[in-house]
Amino acid sequence: MRALIVDDSKTVRMVLGKSLREIGFDVLEAEDGQKAIERLYQGDTVDLLLVDWNMPVMNGYDLVCAVRANILLNDIRIMMVTTESSMEHVQKALAAGANEYLMKPFTKDLLLEKLTLMGML
Repeated sequence: MRALIVDDSKTVRMVLGKSLREIGFDVLEAEDGQKAIERLYQGDTVDLLLVDWNMPVMNGYDLVCAVRANILLNDIRIMMVTTESSMEHVQKALAAGANEYLMKPFTKDLLLEKLTLMGML
């Protein structure tokens, strides 16, 4: 399985990447939604996107909308991983097509639980 971590924080990408690699994922990274879209349109195939909400250039919500608007990318599972904790943000992300929502800070166990709920483990 292959995951693309989309977060403007190098530290968050490193922490998520370490956890995902430990359970067998091949991990790619992008610093913002625009770079993630470019990777996907240039042929990088992924099974899972882990997306921060607040990023420069293209935020996570707009990325989720763009991925879900492209029928060729519909099989990608999406987890929002963000500090945005309001129920409004959760509902908006899920309505846009995110499959799960994980709030920062998180533990590896909580990440694994969400991946299990998504059918990724």
